[in-house]
Amino acid sequence: MKLLDCTLRDGGNVVGKGFDNKLTVMMIEGLIEANIKTIEMGNCLGIGAYDANDSIAPLNDVEYLDLVQPYLDKAEIGMFIGVMNANKENITLGHKKGLHFLRIGANAGDGKLAEDAIRLMKEIGIKSRYAMMKGYILSPQELAQEAKMLESFGLDEITIMDSAGTMVPSQVREYVSEMCKAVSIPVGFHGHNNMGLSVANAIAAYESGAASLDCGLMGMARSAGNLSTETAVATFKRLGLFEDIDFYKLLNFIELKLEPAMEEYNFTNPIKPIDVIYGYAGCHSSFGGLFKSVAEKKEVGLYPLIVEVSKIDRKAPSLELIEQVAEKIKSKNM
Repeated sequence: MKLLDCTLRDGGNVVGKGFDNKLTVMMIEGLIEANIKTIEMGNCLGIGAYDANDSIAPLNDVEYLDLVQPYLDKAEIGMFIGVMNANKENITLGHKKGLHFLRIGANAGDGKLAEDAIRLMKEIGIKSRYAMMKGYILSPQELAQEAKMLESFGLDEITIMDSAGTMVPSQVREYVSEMCKAVSIPVGFHGHNNMGLSVANAIAAYESGAASLDCGLMGMARSAGNLSTETAVATFKRLGLFEDIDFYKLLNFIELKLEPAMEEYNFTNPIKPIDVIYGYAGCHSSFGGLFKSVAEKKEVGLYPLIVEVSKIDRKAPSLELIEQVAEKIKSKNM
């Protein structure tokens, strides 16, 4: 299981059609530092949309591509491309600029339109991903058969998109299971949070065989947002996955850099990092003030302090216990 972070593509909808150079660099560096290294970025509507669809972002495609050059050896970075813009010019531009993948997006049922583009990507040697937008408009069996057709064109990975956030876990299980049976390529899931089910649907997708999950920092994306990157990491760490992701670096990045930067756009994080930690650790928030005062006094990180103490006592951690654990953390870090 891996995360495909698409904050820098879908998340750009919260500010317009994409992020500026400062925010783009900030988020790429923050993700890489936390060891989240599959990243989709650029114009919200994908490469080619700036001109073809009048989707005017702060940067055009070439400017986004030039901006990410220093990071191409540090992460798997790619762009979205709407099926109507998936022509030779746009595909070869992405390949020439060193992108690791392009992800074609088309509504469920329109897969045949992507055949030439997928075959071209295969020919020139760029990974081809595909997003089945509004996947719920077809039955699980119909969607699986379309995926099988797309695989025959040479597709490398495929994603079921719950574009309206309408699916419930039982549906996700059926769609993902049917598709995993039909194809040999990795299947991903992209869930929106319109009914507050993005985490539950992510778990259902994983349990049904999904190999990747789309996510966004602070849940940033169109409409009610995507599965948030940080809650995905917390949830799946609880399930024994994502041990390679630096959870505390991710949360510190969000709290100290990203949240303040997004204030300019009136975007408020719906689930603060501290609340993610309370849930992850099983710590009641009423103890928050005590943890904070000890963390400041002992000069240790608040997040690991809460987690380590909660491993010992989640009912009523004492000041003495919290201070003892803080000293152990401090000596370990020295």
